[in-house]
Amino acid sequence: MYRAGGRAWARDLARAARGAVRLTLQDQGVTGPVEVSVVLADDAIVRSLNRAYRGKDRTTDVLAFPQDGAGGLLGDVVISVEQAARQARRARHPLAREIALLAVHGTLHLLGYEDETPHGRRAMWEVQRRLVRAWTARRPKRR
Repeated sequence: MYRAGGRAWARDLARAARGAVRLTLQDQGVTGPVEVSVVLADDAIVRSLNRAYRGKDRTTDVLAFPQDGAGGLLGDVVISVEQAARQARRARHPLAREIALLAVHGTLHLLGYEDETPHGRRAMWEVQRRLVRAWTARRPKRR
């Protein structure tokens, strides 16, 4: 686990991910009790998972591992906090927003969205942008 910012920082990132997942599920019409596991990890863990499950020996920002839905288990989303921090710096927005974006992205994958084709990417990213804007609008402003 990446712990550079202390407990309050980690809680803020977890809250961002949790809120983004809930918003995505609600927006996509998921009803009833479902479980999505979100893991905030470091580059080494994400690289290892990416190598083991996708055959790509490099880190990435987010991985999604869908389950069969039995017992309400939708799947797992693993986010590299280190990669998210780099992306947030490049985009010049807060890390919590990048974590929310990646949580939305991973959850959409769990729900069957794909971004391997141009058409799939456009459709997925359109929904993703809309949801991140909605998440940002709901987030309390910091002083």
